[in-house]
Parts: sequence; C-alpha cells; structure tokens
Amino acid sequence: MNTFTEIYQKITQYDTIILHRHTSPDPDALGSQAGLARSLKLQFPNKRILCAGENDEGDLAWINKMDQVTEKDYVGALVITTDTGNTARIANKLYSKGDFLIKIDHHPDVEPYADMSFVDDQAPAASQIVADFIITEEMPLTAEVAYPLYAGIVGDTGRFMYPETTDHTFKIAAKLAATGININEIARNISDVTFEQAKLQAEVLEYMKVDASGAAYAILTQDTLHKLGVDSDQASCTVSTPGRIKDIIAWNVFVEKPDGTYRVHYRSKGPVINELAAKHDGGGHALASGANAKDMAEVKQIFAELVQVTKEYQEEHE
Repeated sequence: MNTFTEIYQKITQYDTIILHRHTSPDPDALGSQAGLARSLKLQFPNKRILCAGENDEGDLAWINKMDQVTEKDYVGALVITTDTGNTARIANKLYSKGDFLIKIDHHPDVEPYADMSFVDDQAPAASQIVADFIITEEMPLTAEVAYPLYAGIVGDTGRFMYPETTDHTFKIAAKLAATGININEIARNISDVTFEQAKLQAEVLEYMKVDASGAAYAILTQDTLHKLGVDSDQASCTVSTPGRIKDIIAWNVFVEKPDGTYRVHYRSKGPVINELAAKHDGGGHALASGANAKDMAEVKQIFAELVQVTKEYQEEHE
C-alpha cells in the first residue's frame, strides 16, 4: 500500500485526472469521488478534473453529477477510483484507457488492481479516507468539498450506527461540519423517500420470508416496481427495512432488473456476508454487501447460503 504523500506526488505529475466510483452508486461512492474532485480542482486550478460514471446517480444526484467523458480524455490521464473494491464494479469501463491508475478504497483488497493504492478496510467509508487524505496533504477543505464527504460518511456508517464507526470518524465528521455545511439537509436528503418508495418498503415487509435461523429475504419483481411507479435503482431504499425487525439478523433483498436478472442486497447484524457475495459476482463489507443473480435458481442458492452462515452464527453465539 502507498502513502498519502506518494499518491499526492503522483497527482502532481498529470494535467488530466479522471475519477471513477462503483456502479449503482451509494452516498459514499458519489461522496468520495466528488469530495476528492472538488478539492483537487481548488488545489490545482490549471488541471482538468473530471468525474466519470454511468449517469446512474438516480435519487443521489444532489450529491454529485457526472461529467461527460470520452475515450480521448483518457490519453495521458491519471485515473483514480474511489470506493470500488474490484474492477467488475468500476462505473464506466473507459477507466482502463488511462496512463496510470490509483485506487482509494475501504473494501477488503481482494483485487489489488491499481498501479498505486491506499486501502484501509477498517475505515467505515471511503469518504473518511478521502477526508484524511485532504487534511494530511493540506488540500482545500471548503464547504463545497466537505458536503459530499459528510454525506458519504453518514451513508456508509448508517448515520454513525455501524460498528466500524470510531472516535476518529466523529473527529473527521466534526471537521467537515465545521466548514459550515448544512448537516440537517444532508441527513434529510439521505433519509427522505417518495410516497411510492414508502409503499415499496411496506411491500418488502409484506413479501418478507423469515427462516427459523433469523435469515430473511424478499423479492421485488419488475411487476411490483411498475405497479408502484418505482425503478430498480429507487428500490435501494428498501434494503435497510428488514433490519428494524428484532428477529431478523441477516437478510437479502432481491430486486429484479429489466433484463430478468437480479440485483442482490446483503445486510447483517452479525453474520459475515461479504464472502457470500463474492461467490456471486459481488462483494463489499462484512455486514453490508451486494451481488448479482442470473435467475431464480441462483436466488434460491444465495438465500440457502445465507441461512447456513446465519445458523452457524447463532450456534456460535448461543
């Protein structure tokens, strides 16, 4: 792993810097990407700084919107990925066209794909790492920079609820808040849902199947989404809903995509689930991961695996 100073020195060598994040972004993906890009623009006003993705920000466009990038932009460019553990999840595959690749991430480094990297899988959010980088290298930390970083930290810590949250997390959050950002607005933007999304959350509880082990799952079909006027990306608002039920300790939410495949959400209150996600074209954190399923047979297999690790967890903690 490289140091912040080594990464900063590499950044100084390039006139064009293009930042990528993962597909189907969450607040941390967009926040870490935007926060770093905005600070770099202030630090290096003569450099060309671009944010690349797949224009899939959806309801999170209030955090950041993507720039239009073409293959020509990558000639001689430095590419930086944030919050992306493996190449399969990097949004916009043009990233490989750059001259040099840097990875800044907090997922387990199962695929060390970059020329240079800073990976801390103990950090609760990539946005916290980016904030540390900006502060350590004495780069600009204005309200414009702090806003997406704070959003990313709030999003990936579950509003400072998840166990990866530390006293350092609060210290960084305090420094970001001290720039004058509207932290109440950020909290509302992250928690607010449309009326249609609220009804979909109710549907998840209606469809939820709970195993005796404490594992649970719900499947949201395209028919259900269309009935409520919600698309596949907006359905992500349902992922945390089962966690409010005391008897549920690990769960899957399967969201059918327009092509008939499924986006798979894993969440847990204890059992480690990122190794399960890795078996199905996915990955993530010990208690929060994502994957994909090609059909109902794989959906059933995924839940059977979740039931097994949940049973083992229960037996270990009896």
